[in-house]
Amino acid sequence: MLGRLNHVAIAVPDLEAASAIYRDTLGADVSAPQVLPEHGVTVVFVNVANTKIELLEPFGESSPIASFLEKNPSGGMHHLCYEVDDILAARDRLTAAGARVLGDGEPKTGAHGKPVLFLHPKDFTGTLVELEQA
Repeated sequence: MLGRLNHVAIAVPDLEAASAIYRDTLGADVSAPQVLPEHGVTVVFVNVANTKIELLEPFGESSPIASFLEKNPSGGMHHLCYEVDDILAARDRLTAAGARVLGDGEPKTGAHGKPVLFLHPKDFTGTLVELEQA
C-alpha cells in the first residue's frame, strides 16, 4: 500500500527566512510560495534528489500550523507524506484496521493538486502522516 516518501514537512515561523536558508545557504532549488487557504498554510517545496522538503507557514487564524508553532516556536518536523496508488482504498483499509483519519475522512486537494488525507499521529508512533494519491 505505502509508496515512496513524497515529502517531509517542516513548520516554520518565517517562510521567507527558512526559504533563504535552504536556497542561499544550502544551495537548494526552492519553489515559489503557494497559499493553501483550505489547509491554513503557505508552503514552499525544497527540491532534493530523492524527495522534497515542504516548508509550512501558518495562513489565517485557524491554521493548524499556528498551534504547532505555539508549542515549538522555532519550528520543527510537522509530518511525513507518503504516496499511495488509491487513496480511498488506503483510507478504507486503514480505518478497518483501527487507524483514525483526521477531519471528515474525505480527501482534500493538496499542494500538488492531488487528493490527500491525514492520519492521527497517536496511531503512527507519534508522527502525523499525510497520504497523497500518486
